Amino acid sequence: MIQDQIKFLLVDDTEENLVALEALLRREGLELLTARSGSQALELLLAHDVALAILDVQMPEMSGFELAELMRGSERTKHVPIIFLTAGARDPQRVFQGYEAGAVDFLFKPIEPHALKSKADVFFQLHRQKIELAHNLRMNEMFVGILGHDLRNPLASIVTGAGLLERHLVGEVPLRTLRRMVSSAGRMKDMIEQMLDLTRARLGSGLGFVRARRELDVAELVARAADELRPTAPDRLVTVTTSGLCRTAGDPTRLLQVFSNLLSNALCHGVPGTPVSVTVDGLPNEIVLVVRNQGAIPPDLLPTIFDPFRGARASSGSQGLGLGLFISQQIVAAHNGTIAVDSGPQTGTAFSVRLPRMTAIERSRNQRSQRILVVEDDESIRDWLREAFEDAGYEMETAANGQEALDRLTDGSPHPDVAILDLVMPVLDGNRLYQAMQADPALARIPVIVATSSPSRAPSGVLILPKPVNLDRLLEAVAALWREKAEPQPE
Repeated sequence: MIQDQIKFLLVDDTEENLVALEALLRREGLELLTARSGSQALELLLAHDVALAILDVQMPEMSGFELAELMRGSERTKHVPIIFLTAGARDPQRVFQGYEAGAVDFLFKPIEPHALKSKADVFFQLHRQKIELAHNLRMNEMFVGILGHDLRNPLASIVTGAGLLERHLVGEVPLRTLRRMVSSAGRMKDMIEQMLDLTRARLGSGLGFVRARRELDVAELVARAADELRPTAPDRLVTVTTSGLCRTAGDPTRLLQVFSNLLSNALCHGVPGTPVSVTVDGLPNEIVLVVRNQGAIPPDLLPTIFDPFRGARASSGSQGLGLGLFISQQIVAAHNGTIAVDSGPQTGTAFSVRLPRMTAIERSRNQRSQRILVVEDDESIRDWLREAFEDAGYEMETAANGQEALDRLTDGSPHPDVAILDLVMPVLDGNRLYQAMQADPALARIPVIVATSSPSRAPSGVLILPKPVNLDRLLEAVAALWREKAEPQPE
């Protein structure tokens, strides 16, 4: 759903100037925010996403230049276009200072109304295009995810049928052809899984890369990955050295995917015939894995080595999509870890993974299972959250849109202990669903969590988790709300 109202900010210490500017710029589809000082403007910018900021230069306490510098220093506001207005003399030095502070334009009072209106309209239109582009990109990625998901079933049928045929074929030529077909189907399956992972990263904000957190031994997973890959490169020596306690908590399937990918890359791209070494060190607060091989990555490739599709572009002989390192980075980040690379002609190449020591999510099956309602229009995200919460001992209900959730909440069945809402949904969005819940005294008591990349759009009274959502943080938030709800209230 594309946002209808575009917000912009006017900052001037004189009330009459604000009234005049508001009368000039106000129109349908625009929401005006006004501030009489720099501090008031900063408060508004913390709560709202704006398409344009029009700042008076000469203000007491905090000048427009100082406000602009603070905006440029914040990740949230550093890209907001700024137009300066001033009644001062046409001093080239001040104009230069304005552009140095990040202005896109510098206008002198008295303002020519048509000029200001035309300039502002340009930025409003650019903001609308940005929103539409983001919306279209989301639709495209959803299409890729759905297509990849739907392709897996017919591909699985092809592989199964090929396995049945292999039992009945006796000639060497047809058997060799069939095995090539099976090998190609396996490559297709890997590429489909990579595309689904890319969609998870873009749409799910990392959800799905850690489906459960279990106790595991990193050294054991690395040894398993090495054992599986040694037969693929019989001319290469793979050594694994471990030290210290290497136990932590995480998703073993996903971490094995990371270790296998790093080892496979080291075997494929290193100098033929040279060894590959892996060290796993259990340090007091973290576990450090380093995969080394001989051979250097070109310096121009290093800055973008973890970008999606980079590997496929860099190697014409690549059989994959170039998503392996990107997905590995996403998996490591979902475990609150980091991944880095160092490469040079003399030292070779080393990929380093640092994973913090963590504990598994405590299960709650020793008490009445808490019921969680997840309202999310993306089926994959619903499935990932269902698996994660059920693994942690919760009872799960899901709804694909706000209307479906509202129907479930009012059908007489037990109410959930916590509701997790997406804001952007078809039929009935998250904001309107929350309003409907607040209008019903029984539903108003249900704690609500909203995960969003635009916290300013969330309704008041909810717990906001900004995207990208960390799965552990989400589970901890649900547990905290449950504890708060379960504690006896004072008389």
